[in-house]
Amino acid sequence: MVQFNSARLDASFAALSDATRRGVLEQLGRADASVTDLADRFGMTLTGMKKHIGVLEEVGLVTTRKVGRVRTCRLGQRRLAEEAAWIEGRQQVWDARFEALDAIVEELKTRERTDG
Repeated sequence: MVQFNSARLDASFAALSDATRRGVLEQLGRADASVTDLADRFGMTLTGMKKHIGVLEEVGLVTTRKVGRVRTCRLGQRRLAEEAAWIEGRQQVWDARFEALDAIVEELKTRERTDG
């Protein structure tokens, strides 16, 4: 069973709330890339990209390795299991509510047909 660490979830969702950071994760899912390549790809400054990478590193979603003057980024070993489990829990609540609503609507339709 997944134990939810609130501070960790807060940090992860904060990191994932930014479209550029989500894009970086998608890009790194395809291939490792240097910070410079990522900055070019997203049309931003090197400093701006370093800040995004730093946020992703803090939550363990990205790791970097410096070889010479090049800092290469790759997906971190930490996966999003805790975040996915939290979202799945919320999804189950909504699914149950919509199923209950569907049952009420069906019951009303049946009554309408029988009562005329």
